Amino acid sequence: MDNLDLGVLRTAAGWRAEGRGVVLGTITRTWGSAPRPVGSLVAVRDDGQIAGSVSGGCIEDDLVAQLRAGSLTLARPTPLRYGVGAEEARRFGLPCGGTLELMLEPLAPHSAVDALLARLERGERVQRRLDLTTGAVTLADADPGADMLTLTDTLLVSHHGPQWRLLVIGAGQMTDYLAQMALALGYGVTVCDPRAEYADGFHQAGVTLTRDMPDDVVTAFRPDGATAIVALTHDPKLDDLALMEALRGAAFYVGAIGSRVNQAKRRARLAEHFGLTEAQLDRLHGPVGLDIGARTPPEIALSILAEMTSVRYRAAGARPEAGCVV
Repeated sequence: MDNLDLGVLRTAAGWRAEGRGVVLGTITRTWGSAPRPVGSLVAVRDDGQIAGSVSGGCIEDDLVAQLRAGSLTLARPTPLRYGVGAEEARRFGLPCGGTLELMLEPLAPHSAVDALLARLERGERVQRRLDLTTGAVTLADADPGADMLTLTDTLLVSHHGPQWRLLVIGAGQMTDYLAQMALALGYGVTVCDPRAEYADGFHQAGVTLTRDMPDDVVTAFRPDGATAIVALTHDPKLDDLALMEALRGAAFYVGAIGSRVNQAKRRARLAEHFGLTEAQLDRLHGPVGLDIGARTPPEIALSILAEMTSVRYRAAGARPEAGCVV
């Protein structure tokens, strides 16, 4: 779940607390090209106010028009499809031939939005099961690797919470900026630093702090294809411990701060003392981040997340060798 969709839930819960009627729309299916992915949310208040987005605005406008015409007075979840043909696709801002299906859900106490938000605020991954016959919702822990959304004739199962994880080694000033930006991009963030002089002063809402040794933390983290690991301490005793485990795992991104000279020394250490192969070492993004000329901590944090995003989406121009010289 990205921050936009989390914001939609918060806004919808606030409207409900004010006694307003709210319809929540969830993208359940797309065919061809679509503006936003499956699972994206939009909320429509009873006076036509909108939170969130599922298109460039045309679908949202149509939802408001339907609400004002009285056709969004729903008793239970109801599917709605846009863009079946090329003409309608153009009308609703979808690429020609694209089709998008929404599940429109009238929110009520049994929708469990407040309970869902409380669990998300604790950084949990949550499975939400919507009964399409009654509108009742049940919440449960989400299984790792579960599909974002599953739709049957009677049930809509969606998963909420951090889809991507970031483990940062080191709780210094740069980590403050990196954690803030990563949270905004929808990452679940964990910071590891066994040094009391750094860990004692680190306080970031929504970020998990651990003081265990980096190699133990990486092992316990069980990195997968939705995990990024970034080493920022400048202390080989800590960074190398994390990297020796991270580069053997399945994390989609592993990066380490340091100049090119220091990166070469690091590669030699990891090969000589920890037995990492050339293929494993080639997975290391170091110097970390895209080479955008960054110098200040927030600029470097931006460059790191830019490269993570590029690698994550397999974008053209994602270059392991590019980075900030720090």
